[in-house]
Order: sequence, then C-alpha cells, then structure tokens
Amino acid sequence: MADLDLFERINSLSSEEEELYASASDGGGLSDEERERLRSINVELDRCYDLLHQRQARAAAGLDPAAASARPADVVESYEQ
Repeated sequence: MADLDLFERINSLSSEEEELYASASDGGGLSDEERERLRSINVELDRCYDLLHQRQARAAAGLDPAAASARPADVVESYEQ
C-alpha cells in the first residue's frame, strides 16, 4: 500500500470515527454495535499509522518502503504507549 493510499484510508477511518462521536454527542451515547465499530476503527488506525511509520523509516534508511508490511492487530495493540 502506497503512502497516499494509507493517508486516504486514515482519513476515511478518522471521518467515520468523528461521525460516531458526533452521533453519541446527542446524549444517547453509542450502541454496542457502534462501540464495537469504534474499537475496530481505532485498531485499524493504529495498524495504518504503524505501517506508515514503517514505510517512512525504511525510506529514511535508504530501503524500499514497499517491503514494509502491515502487522497484525494483536502486535500493534500490544505496543507500550
């Protein structure tokens, strides 16, 4: 996945996340399904950012950014913040 594709994916996920938060701001909160979707969006955003950082690091090191690969959710989500 090229950087531009990653940026587009990140923007799309972020927009969906904002829509969910906006719908919850009416005082009704989120349904279980919406909370699960929000969690999925957050995990996918973490994976996209991780892949983007891998690609940028490889490019900065003179390596092929296309050789970077998306890591599984359980790996990305276990990083210490």
